[in-house]
Amino acid sequence: MKHARLIVLLSSLLMLAACSHGAQRDALRDQLVANAGWSSAIVSANQFDVAASWKTPVPGQGKTHPKTLFVYLEGDGLAYIRPNRASNNPTPDDPVGLRMAIADPHSGPVLYLARPCQYVIPDHGRNCARPYWTLQRYAPEIVDSLGTTLDIFKTRLAAENLVLVGYSGGGALAVILAAQRHDVVGIVTVAGNLDTGYWTGRDKLSPLAGSLDPADFATKLGNLPQVHFAGANDTTVGPDVTRAFMARLPKNTPVSAITVPDFTHFCCWARDWNQLSRRTELSAIPGWQ
Repeated sequence: MKHARLIVLLSSLLMLAACSHGAQRDALRDQLVANAGWSSAIVSANQFDVAASWKTPVPGQGKTHPKTLFVYLEGDGLAYIRPNRASNNPTPDDPVGLRMAIADPHSGPVLYLARPCQYVIPDHGRNCARPYWTLQRYAPEIVDSLGTTLDIFKTRLAAENLVLVGYSGGGALAVILAAQRHDVVGIVTVAGNLDTGYWTGRDKLSPLAGSLDPADFATKLGNLPQVHFAGANDTTVGPDVTRAFMARLPKNTPVSAITVPDFTHFCCWARDWNQLSRRTELSAIPGWQ
């Protein structure tokens, strides 16, 4: 009996620690958004709730591109706490995608979207389950939910065109979403997992059963301007994944690949994004300054 009570106590302590950790991650996002003067909301979008933050341009301040909405898609977040143990909450410890969005130099509207199930557990988080941030992280229903969220904010922010900027797994979703929509005028990915079949095979990982593979959509993107950043020292994804994806693009696709020396999967995209986002290769993206 004492042993059973000890197990229950330990389980309770672990749950409290997990909740505290999740609260800290939520608080970090709230602080970043507040410091930037942005707005935030939880959007009900089909099967999931999606956490969104956005900057609304101030009329008369600088040159704006009100018809183009720059959308930043967060990475997979804290999908696993150990190689073989999935997290209970995929909210990222450090939201690189959000930091990049806040550093975006455009004076027009900028939108940040977390992945479904990030920043919504436990209060929201409809239909959230571990497969949606592990093997089914790019499932059709995940893509559909983000697509609906894009439609909501396209109307709310009076935009006509979208430029999708995806970090890590957000890069995969940017490619898939762009292939399914007619309002995306450019894609930018950063440390993007753009060919999951190649990636899982290379690292001898379990195939992402139930997920869409962005590389399977490459043939639909031959006319879409795109720029793909990779870190030279990225051992999580790496430039070879970018090359595997680009090899499947149609000939003469307007695409550039930029490998940044000394960068890893996490460092130092958010820190240097304001500078990196001024690279001349990005001038091929419509509306990019």
